[in-house]
Amino acid sequence: MACALTTPLQAAEPVSVTLDWTPNTNFVGLYIAQALGLYEDAGLSVTIEPFVFGQAHGDVAAFGILDFYTARAAGLDAVGVYAVTQTETGRLAYQGHDIHRPRDLVGKRYGGFGTTWEKAVVDAMIMADNGVPDYEIATYDGSLYDALRAGQIDFTLEVLTWQGVENDLAGRDIGAFRYADYGVPEQHTILLAADAAFLAERPETALAFVEATRAGYRLAVENPAQAAEILMAAAPELDPELVLASSRLMVDGHYLMAEDGTIGEFDGRRMEQLADFLFDAGALVDRDGAALAQRPDISEWYTNRYLD
Repeated sequence: MACALTTPLQAAEPVSVTLDWTPNTNFVGLYIAQALGLYEDAGLSVTIEPFVFGQAHGDVAAFGILDFYTARAAGLDAVGVYAVTQTETGRLAYQGHDIHRPRDLVGKRYGGFGTTWEKAVVDAMIMADNGVPDYEIATYDGSLYDALRAGQIDFTLEVLTWQGVENDLAGRDIGAFRYADYGVPEQHTILLAADAAFLAERPETALAFVEATRAGYRLAVENPAQAAEILMAAAPELDPELVLASSRLMVDGHYLMAEDGTIGEFDGRRMEQLADFLFDAGALVDRDGAALAQRPDISEWYTNRYLD
């Protein structure tokens, strides 16, 4: 049963939001809600901060869902409250004229951040194409996409609606394989997760935040050009052409809102299938780096109760 908030909060309640990366169209609903006063109307004072390595998460944080699962397994006490993407945006990006299918990645050089889930995804994709997952792994602190374009690595993982759009606009000869086409479950690529203590101690604030955020994403779907303008005003360092093209793709590709009109909701079947995949691959490890011996109860990791 959904929560209901009939009136705004009486005072401006502070809510801190931490992104999992630099500003981009994944987070446009947050910026719209802030710029158009939706948070203020709900009685909230929301601050949005880009992610900094080693920085503590705020009351709410954006996560790639694969990072969220591995963080939860390692002890993160947070709950997914909003599924930003309804259609998967994850891709394996490659460069090389001799790569035509995932099994062609055997013997190539992969660039990543060294997470357990990356190897699970790449291995699964190669094996789904009847290949043996034997490839070199290079861990980078800098831009993997610059390394790919420079030929320092042969493949990496990208977000179609950002790096993919950027490559298309620049005319770069970079191909991509969709995760779900090769053995990896369809997933909500990006989500917003709230700190468990925040949800327990400030439930009305949490509800007001999710409601206003969802309204922001609805407006992004209704007017992607305006959404792009608002994001660029908040992050003027971004390329306007990239932001506008990405905003339109987020709508046309049914990434922010599914074809059936679903927006913000978690699909329980997808969440369970992704948990099975990561657990079976040994990618869910505890804070000491040991693979979990028992599959966790994923139903406690996310909720739709803040949505109508």
